[in-house]
Amino acid sequence: MGLSLTVLGSCGSYPGAGGACSGYLVQGEGTTLWIDAGSGTMANLQRHVSLEDVDGVVLSHEHPDHWSDIEGFRVACAYVINRDAVPAFGPAGLTRLLYKDFKMVLDWHEVGDGDNVRIGALDVTFARTDHGPETLAMRIDGGGRSLGYSADTGPGWALSGLGAGIDLALCEATYTTKFEGVSKHLSGRQAGLAAKAAGVKRLLLTHFWPTLQATDIRDEAVSTFGGPVEIAVENERYEV
Repeated sequence: MGLSLTVLGSCGSYPGAGGACSGYLVQGEGTTLWIDAGSGTMANLQRHVSLEDVDGVVLSHEHPDHWSDIEGFRVACAYVINRDAVPAFGPAGLTRLLYKDFKMVLDWHEVGDGDNVRIGALDVTFARTDHGPETLAMRIDGGGRSLGYSADTGPGWALSGLGAGIDLALCEATYTTKFEGVSKHLSGRQAGLAAKAAGVKRLLLTHFWPTLQATDIRDEAVSTFGGPVEIAVENERYEV
């Protein structure tokens, strides 16, 4: 029972020294999902589960720091562990970037704003965010718990778009306040405000710009959220 999140990578746009880009394991009710597959995440994934244990892959958008390790997974499935028809979900346009024979391994499903899919025992609902190419935030429900993941977004989209009752919000917080408006990403201050407006119970920050201090970003979020705020630490597991 229950729902858990394991951080495979929390760097934004490119991996900092010794780090990995966006990627997460979500597990509950006997189902294991790989959410985003940024560079470095496949190596970390294998510290927690085997590649055979991945029941589905969900990719939020086409920026490489959120999907590039799917190519290593494709190679491993096709030539080493002999897996095929692995359920995979993502927005329109992403498949044009994948290696041409990805369908040998991935059973690809295109999803968009408002769609809901069931993968194993977990329900995933998608909402389009405020970010360059089509980018999908997601709500994952299972084991009586709810996880919200912002993916990448600017302040023009709200976490409340994932609905009420989110137990843990995994929210991007790329910058400090100084950099607000530089690109379609949130500062710690904005992430805290978004979580407070959505009424989430706990806030976990991720997608940190590698040259900034995650603790500074967290301190900004604490000042606006008013509830528990944590930093996503690679290879740490969080109970939702």
